[in-house]
Amino acid sequence: MPSRTHIPELFSVANFGTDPDAGFKALKAVQQGPLMCGEYYSGWFDTWGNPHRRGAATKAVADIQQMLKMGGSFSLYMAHGGTTFGLWGGCDRPFRPDTSSYDYDAPIGEAGWTGEKFQAYRKGIEPFLQPGETLPSPPARQPVMAVPAFTLRESAAVFASLPQEAIRDKSPQPIEQYDISRGLVSYRVTLPAGPAGKLTAAKVRDLAWVHVDGKLAGTFDTRHRRFSIDLPARDKPATLEILLYTIARVNFGPEVHDRKGLHGPVQFQPKGAAPVALENWEIRAIDFDADGVLPPLQWKQQRARGPAFWRGSFDAAKTADTFLDMSAWGQGVVWINGRCLGRYWSIGPTQTMYLPGPWLKRGRNEVVVLDLTGPQRAELRGLETPILDRLQPERDLPRPPNKAKPKLEGVTPAFSGQFQPGSATQDVRFAAPVSGRQFCLESLDAFDGKQYAAVAEISLLDAKGQPINQSAWTIAYVSSEEGKREDGQALNAINGQASDFWHTAFAGKTPAPAHPHRLVIDLEKTVEVAGIRYTPRQGDDKVTGRIKHFNAYVGAQLVDPGE
Repeated sequence: MPSRTHIPELFSVANFGTDPDAGFKALKAVQQGPLMCGEYYSGWFDTWGNPHRRGAATKAVADIQQMLKMGGSFSLYMAHGGTTFGLWGGCDRPFRPDTSSYDYDAPIGEAGWTGEKFQAYRKGIEPFLQPGETLPSPPARQPVMAVPAFTLRESAAVFASLPQEAIRDKSPQPIEQYDISRGLVSYRVTLPAGPAGKLTAAKVRDLAWVHVDGKLAGTFDTRHRRFSIDLPARDKPATLEILLYTIARVNFGPEVHDRKGLHGPVQFQPKGAAPVALENWEIRAIDFDADGVLPPLQWKQQRARGPAFWRGSFDAAKTADTFLDMSAWGQGVVWINGRCLGRYWSIGPTQTMYLPGPWLKRGRNEVVVLDLTGPQRAELRGLETPILDRLQPERDLPRPPNKAKPKLEGVTPAFSGQFQPGSATQDVRFAAPVSGRQFCLESLDAFDGKQYAAVAEISLLDAKGQPINQSAWTIAYVSSEEGKREDGQALNAINGQASDFWHTAFAGKTPAPAHPHRLVIDLEKTVEVAGIRYTPRQGDDKVTGRIKHFNAYVGAQLVDPGE
């Protein structure tokens, strides 16, 4: 990046989370001046549904000392983790929403706590202090308290809380066109009588629950580009209502133009017939805005069914930090004394929400919870320690089983060869461009001789050697990915960040899957591919998965969907 972004009149910095020698070497190639790591990654942010990220203190201290020995400067990202309060949470690309907790496994944690990592960093810096210079003791932890379990007994159904006045449009547009920021949006249209068929939208950002005459028929999920569902037959016209929930906007890269909502055209295709556009929609929204404005609600002393707001309270004799345990709830938003605390999702890895003491008051404190999928128990409690690393994949939205299989028999590789050792990004050019909609990277072996494969980033190059836009790419098939002990899912290979990576499975499988390993990417449309840009897994030479021999395939369909 420094070679592509350097402005001669300004000093540049390099960003990295490993190998200062390589990072500063790239910086020296573009400037004669101070050496600085603008973002040294002491950990990484968490995204919903993936293991909590960590950064090894021993490795970080070695990197910090190496930077100081070289006369370099650095800024820790993050030195202090923190919390994304309200609805300001960002989103990794292509679409992986960040958790409200930004603990980051930083040396100073979400609640301002210091621990072994903080002490290790300081100990590593001490040999470089000036004579007579000392480091002050860190402040003591803020007091914490437990809150006994209490029940939220009042509820207000979401559908009953929607505004009476509707926006009317022939076909749904992104919600920004209606001056809606974020929150809940209901789309209602009449579905004519007829046979079963498939409902398809052009795009759905982010999650949506589809109801036919009040009964849940299925879900849309932009994480997996699942924009179609099957609907049953109807002997009379039915009311189709789609409740959409916006989670977060992608905050960097080409996907930053992240327009939310149900995007038309929305079509219904009866079995054996041509698709028909559904038109004349009624659109109603509960717009929370970025700060999470709570709408006026009509409360009832009963347990609501389906998506609903819940209200309860607890008494506090004192005010202190606590961590709300949300593990029994589904997915939604929490308000404390009228202020939006943030989002939660029981799939994890974060199961608690940091609640700062200044947000509380002595005496009665009111809590409102929006839950879109329904709680196991309408109960909350406050813990003295957070839960940052507990996955509950069974609480996620239903996902059809992936029956896809690679279909490479008789397909000639566009390129067969060997990558170079080390962590440097490498360009490989094909003898001639090849057109296709799908790309497959097949790992045949690794430099360390082990059975794993890993990729930090894979890009495809056009005839001019420029990366092809990958904002709409999806994973069509992966032979193996790690998702239990760390985040090694295949999407990491196409999210534009070299700090994370796809890694084949190693936890819970004996023996772990062996070569060949295959990663198949769907490019959304047919493109001409003239080469690949491969970034190996970053780190020292001890990291696993750096690919040695490989095949690269490009074709119209390299995966049998297995439907």
